[in-house]
Amino acid sequence: MKTFIQNGDVITVTAPAGGVASGDGVIVGSLFGIAAFTAAEGEAVEIATRGVYILPKEPTAVIAVGAQVAWDATAKQIDLPGTGLYSVGIATESAGGGITAVRVRLDGVATAAA
Repeated sequence: MKTFIQNGDVITVTAPAGGVASGDGVIVGSLFGIAAFTAAEGEAVEIATRGVYILPKEPTAVIAVGAQVAWDATAKQIDLPGTGLYSVGIATESAGGGITAVRVRLDGVATAAA
């Protein structure tokens, strides 16, 4: 197809302020993804917008399997949806209080802070 560029599961973006480390969650405008490699601020970096990833979680959040989850761009962790957080996907496992990571299936769709 003449106009096709890529599938879109991985997108190249400019690393935001402070740069990113491999595996970091990244918000660029309305796009959320996981950094494929470490990049300094302003450098090109590929981010995965779909797939299942183990991400840091707000330790006090109690997340059920199948629950919608959101990214806290300030704390750089998954939490339950709330004001100022970006909806990013669905938990593929339960993670109770005291647990600091959770598996998340990324939606791969545009997001905005609630």
